[in-house]
Amino acid sequence: MDVEKIFHMTGGDGETSYSKNSTLQKKASDKVKFVTLEIIEQVYLMTAPKSLGIADLGCSSGPNTLSNVREIVHTIEGICQPAPPPEFRVYLNDLPTNDFNAIFQALPDFYTDLKNKRSQPPILYIAGYPGTFYGRLFPDNCLHFIYSSYSLHWLSRVPPGLYDDKCRSINKGSLYISKSSPPQVPKAYSKQFQEDFSLFLNSRSKELVSGGGMVLILLGREGPNHMDRGNSFFWEILSRSLASLVNKGDVEKEKLDSYDVHFYAPSKEELEYLIRKEGSLKLDRLEMFEIEKDVCDDGTSYGTRVAMTVRAIQESMLGHHFGDAILDDLFEIYGKMVDEEMAKEDICPMTFIVVLRKI
Repeated sequence: MDVEKIFHMTGGDGETSYSKNSTLQKKASDKVKFVTLEIIEQVYLMTAPKSLGIADLGCSSGPNTLSNVREIVHTIEGICQPAPPPEFRVYLNDLPTNDFNAIFQALPDFYTDLKNKRSQPPILYIAGYPGTFYGRLFPDNCLHFIYSSYSLHWLSRVPPGLYDDKCRSINKGSLYISKSSPPQVPKAYSKQFQEDFSLFLNSRSKELVSGGGMVLILLGREGPNHMDRGNSFFWEILSRSLASLVNKGDVEKEKLDSYDVHFYAPSKEELEYLIRKEGSLKLDRLEMFEIEKDVCDDGTSYGTRVAMTVRAIQESMLGHHFGDAILDDLFEIYGKMVDEEMAKEDICPMTFIVVLRKI
């Protein structure tokens, strides 16, 4: 399965779109927004550029994307007053399958909003920049600040170590690392993450100017156990949901046995080790946090909201492999299973914020 050609958040603004179902990601970025804005402020004061280069890697589409740009512009404008701010060069990056059109269609209103609130609007250039961030994207020394939220836990590919010499999955019945997975499975996932993350760091270090900074927000796990009751447990529930459709005869068992996700939740120790080993960037901050599980005003259960979020993220991959016809039933079952598990014991998906600098 060619991840780069298939994987994307669900576009548009329909009921299953990422635009309508990315509030959990927004809550995470908002929780650590003060860190993001503090770093962009420090980078600007240290480098004092006339043209400020910013990249959002894995930008997706929907309101979160331009919200981040607006906050950064406001912050830099506040530092510069009464002098005019620098010009802003903003590169919005994601895979070519991303719904860039939705972003472009939102730009006229975004620019109008900036102009209406200022006597002298900022000089702002925004461009879509399709391509995988596992490798070079930009020229040397052209960026001052890089931001990536909820993207780096997605691997460049399904780890090849999950397959035997006849290209059959060794992780039958599971989408990710589970208690039934053979020892080669966590090793394969860890190896792929090491390769991808190291390549990401090396590529970004060449693209950042000296004094440039980077803020990364990604899912992870607490401690060495891959099968914690956090992010990996949500994949366990999705495996069970698909298994229930197998039992009903709606999904072939062979289809389930041959499906593996391109996801990895690293530990704090893994991140620290890989950053030190790659060596091109200085680690300033690495913290773990959890998003509070608030009550939805319309009475929607937590499980339903998680199901809609996961669907907006995984619909492209699941639809390609299993067919779109199963998706409604699959995520109805999934939402109910999440609620049932939450009634027994809390599920605690953890998120990291990582701050890196180029010396």
